[in-house]
Amino acid sequence: MTPSYSIVIPARYGSSRFPGKPLFKLAGRELLLHVVDRARESGAEDIVVATDDERIAARCKAEDVDVQMTAASHPSGTDRIAEVADARGWEGSRLIVGLQGDEPMTEPAHLDQLAANLAAHAEAQMATLSVPVASMEDYRNPNRVKVVTDSRGLALYFSRSPIPFVRDRQDDDTTAILAHARIHLGIYAYRRRFLEVYRSLTATELESLEQLEQLRVLCHGYRIHVGEIAAAAPAGVDHPDDVASVEKALRLRPAGKDQA
Repeated sequence: MTPSYSIVIPARYGSSRFPGKPLFKLAGRELLLHVVDRARESGAEDIVVATDDERIAARCKAEDVDVQMTAASHPSGTDRIAEVADARGWEGSRLIVGLQGDEPMTEPAHLDQLAANLAAHAEAQMATLSVPVASMEDYRNPNRVKVVTDSRGLALYFSRSPIPFVRDRQDDDTTAILAHARIHLGIYAYRRRFLEVYRSLTATELESLEQLEQLRVLCHGYRIHVGEIAAAAPAGVDHPDDVASVEKALRLRPAGKDQA
């Protein structure tokens, strides 16, 4: 059973790699609105776009999308989500899923699974998802963040480096390596009360070295549950070069709610 939860989609207009990305059209519809469509196909109770840009806000309002204007100074999407939680007065136990505004191929069922995983793991303050590593190229790619967990599914570490390193292997023995490696998907579920804690945490050296904000959580002794899904990592739009492949995938995507 899917617990009650909210989805917040942080959206910035300015991007060094892809300015104006949220309003760029793919398959005849703005990228951000494709993400909203995926959120609407989930079991979330409410969906809010968090932005500091009036152009994004106006387009969302035209599509009857709930918008929360936020400060432009937030260093991360998590901080922007925290401002929304404050403004909405959500209670401390409220489950909130942060969905990146450039992931139009996210499966709605996985958003429900993420919220359910956090609800089921009281020992974790956050939850996220992982998928199998599909190739050695992905395993070595620093833009594909890898994660290793303990026996309870709690994250031990996230890294841009190839982890875990399989010492006793042949260089061409990809099966042995890929059987143990997983790619982190950049979506998170939080309890509203932990967002208050997160904003009080100081940045850490490992976070700065890897440029991974989730390491701040681990380095301060908090826990992140990592759910496993069997699907391949969904295609996102990080750079203009990603547009063609994602647009093709969107056109091939069946209409209506997906199954896990």
